[in-house]
Formats: sequence, C-alpha cells, structure tokens
Amino acid sequence: MGRGDGSGRIVSATGADDTGAGILHVDMDAFYAAVEVLHDPSLRGLPLIIGAPDGRSVVSSASYEARRYGVRSAMPVGQAIRLCPTARIVPPDFTRYRAVSERVMAIFEQVTPLVEPLSIDEAFLDVRGVRRLWGSPATIGAMVRARVRDEVGITCSVGAAATKHVAKMASTMAKPDGLLVVAEADTLGFLADKPVRAMWGVGPKTAESLESRGIRLIRDIRSTPDSALERAVGPALAMRLRDLAEGRDPRSVETSRVEKSVGHEETFEHDVSDPDALRSELLRLADRVAGRLRRAGWETGTVAIKIRFADFTTVNRSQTLPEPTSVGQRIGDVARSLFDAIDRKDPIRLVGVRAERLSPAGGALGLWDEDAEWRRVEGALDSAQARFGSGMITRARHLGAQHGRGSAPHPRAHGLD
Repeated sequence: MGRGDGSGRIVSATGADDTGAGILHVDMDAFYAAVEVLHDPSLRGLPLIIGAPDGRSVVSSASYEARRYGVRSAMPVGQAIRLCPTARIVPPDFTRYRAVSERVMAIFEQVTPLVEPLSIDEAFLDVRGVRRLWGSPATIGAMVRARVRDEVGITCSVGAAATKHVAKMASTMAKPDGLLVVAEADTLGFLADKPVRAMWGVGPKTAESLESRGIRLIRDIRSTPDSALERAVGPALAMRLRDLAEGRDPRSVETSRVEKSVGHEETFEHDVSDPDALRSELLRLADRVAGRLRRAGWETGTVAIKIRFADFTTVNRSQTLPEPTSVGQRIGDVARSLFDAIDRKDPIRLVGVRAERLSPAGGALGLWDEDAEWRRVEGALDSAQARFGSGMITRARHLGAQHGRGSAPHPRAHGLD
C-alpha cells in the first residue's frame, strides 16, 4: 500500500492489461508544495511545510521530504516543526495554486470532455469515448502524466480502473508520480487484500468501528453478515461498503458539479476572549463568504460556524434560513446568533463561517425584499472592491477591529475552498 510519504508505492509495468479500465483518477503530488517549488526552484528537494509561520495555524500541505518525518496536512504547524525542525515554512498562496490548477484542468479537458474536478488538485476523467483518438486507458494515463509534467512542470499520479472508487484507490497507491492500472476483470482480486482504511470514504471512526469487530481487510467486508456490518456502521453505509467491496460502483463522471459549500476561517495570532471582537470577526468572514457567493451567482440556504477553543476543542453549529441569501449582513447575523448560543466562554483560537446548501441566485425573491438596502450597499461594495481591490475597501467596523486593543483578532489563515 502506498502511504502519505510515498513509501510502499505501487505502479503498473508498461503494457499492463487495462481492459475495461476507462475511468482515470488524476491527483497532483503534494500540489501546494509542488507549486511553491515551481515558483522558487531553490526549494526543490527541501522539506517544505505550507502554512502560516506563526506555528498556531495548521499545515495546508507538505512536501514528500517533510512527510517522511511524519508531517501531515491539518497538523498544527508547531507540531510539524517539532517533527521536522529543518523544514522550510512557506505561507500558502491560493491565487498561485488556482492559476496552476486551471492549467492542469485545461489539459484534462483537451483529452476528454468528461472531466469531473473533485478539488483544486484532483479530477476524474472518463476516457472510454476517446480511445480512437488517444489510445487505451493506460496510454492515456501515461500521456496525461507526461503533459502535466512537461507543460506545467509538476507531477501527478494516475489510477485507471472500471469504477471511480477503484481508480481513486489506485492513484493513492501510485503516489508519487506513478500510474497504477486495474483491469476490470482484476477488480475483486485487487480489492481483496487492501485494508478497509484504503477505501474511498472510510474515515478513521468508521475504520475503527470495523476493525474493532475484526473487519480489517476489504475481503472481510464480503464475508461479514449483513446484520453484523449494520451494527458496525449502520444500514445505509453497510450496504454501500458491501457494494464497493464487491466492485460495484455505479457513479459516473459528472461534468457539471455544484459547489456544495463556501467558507472562510481565521486562526488568531493570540487566543481571543473578547466576544465583541469575535462577533466582529464573524461578520467580516460572513462578508467574504457572501462576496464569493455573489461572484459565483449562488445563494446559501444554511449558515454554519466553526469555533475552535484554545484547547483545540472544536464546535460546529448551523442554521437553515427561511429564504436563501447572498447578503453578508444576513449571513453574519445568523453566524453571530449561533455563536452567542454556545455556552462556553473559554479563549478561542479559530473561527469560521460557511455557506451550505447552495442554489442559483434570484430564485426565491418574494414581493417584498427586506434585504434590499443591504443588497444595494453590498453591491456598491462589490463594485468598489472590483475597482480598487478587496484589501482597500471594507466595513468601517472591520478597520476598528483590526486596529483595536490586543484582544482583537489578527487573521493568520486563508479562506477555505
């Protein structure tokens, strides 16, 4: 099995059977770190940690050199530095990452029109309809890897299989910079001896529940009675896991995907206890979320907040709205109401606001729009920011918060995609 640090990597030999393996999963290798090396070649070969240098934020990504010391994404930067003291800390640049991602996705779309981006650095490609143009799935997978390397300057790993589930597992095992092909007839044999943790969608808690009952390998799922599997993970997931374990995955490559949520969060330089400063920060984040919604032509039906206390305890709360909105004031009011209802006053290290259940804008306006004035104000704000830059135009109250006393928040993190 491939691991996050690249050890245990498995790749296919040239000429491997790719019969029926028409679904590719392409995943960039340590994408953020690779883009930073592309930007600054002097970083090549060094252990890199992508994150804020203050030690209080979390690792966005790490190079394979750093991963071999145990550094992982979502780990506190302070812990990562203790594991790898020689690592270089590089602040993330998401504008740069998105620009490189667009170049990569453009290559995919030149290969096949059936491309389903999963995130900024991975996508599914259905290549069954382009065999006459480009060749067999393995040939196309090798071509994609070569084009990304030669035209963009970074590496990717590719899994080719008959289903999305197996293709994604295969690309993970091929990392970094590899191609693993699973012919359709080999699907069951390929899955049998893999750990349940390797299955796409099986998180740590689900894996622990399965393993505590002796269900450690995918073949164990096949031999476990339905009743026992349902007791471990519940009826719906039990049925899903059995289908995947037996090679059944009817999901097709979806070329149009609706973004499920939009969010931003901030980690503070110092833990914050002042509720007014925290409420002001929630409104600032709500404004950023709303701005992204308006630019994309979406509205949110649910507002969620994330609060992380000084002891790393994290609380999530959400509220469904009576009508969808893209108004920052409305989103901020709900976020602050959710925050006020949390019965804990400990110092806080991180706050976040997220818009969920997105829908196209303008579909639910009634005869009377009580947010009309805020829409006018925020529309003017959008226009001003487009002209002068988002860093130049903001609410006056946000300026007060950032230049206030020491208890005020000091943003250190980035908006989440």
